[in-house]
Amino acid sequence: MFDALTARFDGIIKRLRGKGRLGEADVDAALREVRLALLEADVNVGVAKSLLARVRERAMGVEVVESLTPGQQVVKIVHDELVTTLGGEAVPLARASSPPLTILMVGLQGSGKTTTAAKLARQLRSSGRHPLLVAADMQRPAAIDQLETLGQQIGVPVHVDRSTTAPRLLKAAVKRARSEGLDAVVVDTAGRLQIDEKLMDELAGMRRAVDPDEVLLVVDAMTGQDAVNVASGFLEKTDITGLVFSKLDGDARGGAAISAREVTGRPIKLAGVGEGLDDLEVFYPERMASRILGMGDVMTLIEKAEATWDEKEAREAAERMMTASFTLEDFLAQFQQVRKMGSVSQLLGMLPGAASALPNAEASEEDLSRVEAIIYSMTPEERRNPKMINGSRKRRIAAGSGTSPQGVNTLLRQFAETQKMMKAFAGGRSPIPGLSVPGRRRKRKR
Repeated sequence: MFDALTARFDGIIKRLRGKGRLGEADVDAALREVRLALLEADVNVGVAKSLLARVRERAMGVEVVESLTPGQQVVKIVHDELVTTLGGEAVPLARASSPPLTILMVGLQGSGKTTTAAKLARQLRSSGRHPLLVAADMQRPAAIDQLETLGQQIGVPVHVDRSTTAPRLLKAAVKRARSEGLDAVVVDTAGRLQIDEKLMDELAGMRRAVDPDEVLLVVDAMTGQDAVNVASGFLEKTDITGLVFSKLDGDARGGAAISAREVTGRPIKLAGVGEGLDDLEVFYPERMASRILGMGDVMTLIEKAEATWDEKEAREAAERMMTASFTLEDFLAQFQQVRKMGSVSQLLGMLPGAASALPNAEASEEDLSRVEAIIYSMTPEERRNPKMINGSRKRRIAAGSGTSPQGVNTLLRQFAETQKMMKAFAGGRSPIPGLSVPGRRRKRKR
């Protein structure tokens, strides 16, 4: 979503870093480009103006004048003020004064409330809680069916009663949670195509029924500037405690996400970054600012790896690599572990400078899918011993994977080079002249 904005900032940052000195004219020229980048990204005009005013005040101050690298210092100021605009620091979900923690998911119809409610329940479950989903969208029977299906997929119970009102349903759900020892209740409420009195009256009734700990407004980030208007409209009618942006992996310009915190004064607590039920992240303003400025987000990348990587399998694979017994089956297993972490474009966005250095992430995604298809088209024996793959086998593998024999040849050649490198490391030799292999010493002959 922020790719276009990141590309614009990348150019501005490179020009600033290249300057040994910054005069007032240099700062003004850079800020004009920053302003244009923000407005093109659909950032609220007032928010952009406030952000630039703060940056200019600091950029023309002592901290830049006395800095040894003024260009880098201005970049840091832009980063700091962008973090401030996004909320400063991550705000966790509220703690319940007495269990269960009750969370109302509110928003317009089509904003992604139902899926986000299931994602949140899954996240709570993976953190050790015992959640209960509540299907309180009494206006749309399909939403109830959808939530029941999602609940089955993630192993979370769903409270359903199609014959009652939403406030009574919620009251009964909280009572059930207490009796069954469930410590979190996530409620999917009704939405409308627009904010109206009927919707707000229903939400008010639900609040009176249970006094929720959180009222999270789910906002579709793809709606652009109108997302800020929706958030402001809900804030006028009901007391929301935080924002959740869905579809941050989309191709909209992303300005609404930057604007929402400052316009509403409510923190962005969570962000939906994909279609999978595990694609919900805690929103860290500092990490998001770094990603927008092309500085990467290594912490989120590490957390994703820790959450998806099987430690035992990784250790066994590492041992096979160092004993030069690494096969295509091992390669496929490690490959699938990496893919669980997200798409190539998502992972590149978390690596500092990778998004600008490798702009063709979509092409890389296709290449990875092609590699996976080729390996799947091999027999187990061929994966364990690629040397047995002759011409006729290559043609069969190419036909099965929808590729060409040349594509199969390329994969086998690359894998052979990887094996050669692993053998060199295993033997204590460096595959690169002049580079020593750490952790291994040759024994002296006596």
